[in-house]
Amino acid sequence: MAQRLVLQRLLSLAPRTLPSQGPLALCAPPAPHGRAFGTSARCRSTFNVQDGSDFQDRVVNNPKPVVVDFHAQWCGPCKILGPRLEKMVAKQEGKVLMAKVDIDDHTDLAIEYEVSAVPTVLAMKNGDVVDKFVGIKDEDQLEAFLKKLIGA
Repeated sequence: MAQRLVLQRLLSLAPRTLPSQGPLALCAPPAPHGRAFGTSARCRSTFNVQDGSDFQDRVVNNPKPVVVDFHAQWCGPCKILGPRLEKMVAKQEGKVLMAKVDIDDHTDLAIEYEVSAVPTVLAMKNGDVVDKFVGIKDEDQLEAFLKKLIGA
């Protein structure tokens, strides 16, 4: 019964027209009167690294600056920093991307980039590490870190 009510509610919502402001238009936040389900601005700016070749393709060879979040599922500070960093990257409107690397799944990448503690965040530009921090940062510090990376 509850599923039927939810389905009826979803079907009764008027379709929302999407803004046509370029490739990130599908990631624009929903309008206040829009439907309950929507895509967020981070849908295209944040991704999980699958393996070494994926990291090479999507991070090292990327023409855009990339923030790399080395984290672990068991890490409490990572659970705080991750969403905070994703939010700040989303605010940059596609000027910077964010790659998430689980060190337990990708130990080789953690070793290669000398990650000795989590969370560790690298700023990469043209395949080179240009900045780095370890631990939690507040939103002001993250914003400054990102603006320095994108040159704003």
